Amino acid sequence: MELQAMYVQILALVIFAIGLIVAISRRNIFFVLMGVELALNAVNLSFVGFAKTLPAEMSVAGQIVPLFAIAVAAAEACVGLAMVIMIFRNRESVDSNDFSNLKG
Repeated sequence: MELQAMYVQILALVIFAIGLIVAISRRNIFFVLMGVELALNAVNLSFVGFAKTLPAEMSVAGQIVPLFAIAVAAAEACVGLAMVIMIFRNRESVDSNDFSNLKG
């Protein structure tokens, strides 16, 4: 049974909306980072969903782009998590309101 591209795009839209809502509504920087990662994964799902509609020779690009995006997202998650850990060590909190005025 083959999934239609429309269903994959609807799922990607729902996941992207959840990630966007989490990133906007939370003050905890860890949740903001996870919301952004969820939105990035939804975009990758959308790429793969569109690639499934193309012939096999042409769908390779639609499957390779998410591979590079996942690699970049992994590096971004590592850097973001390291920043959250350093902020927690310095401020004893990961609430975004606590460090709106950073030292210059």
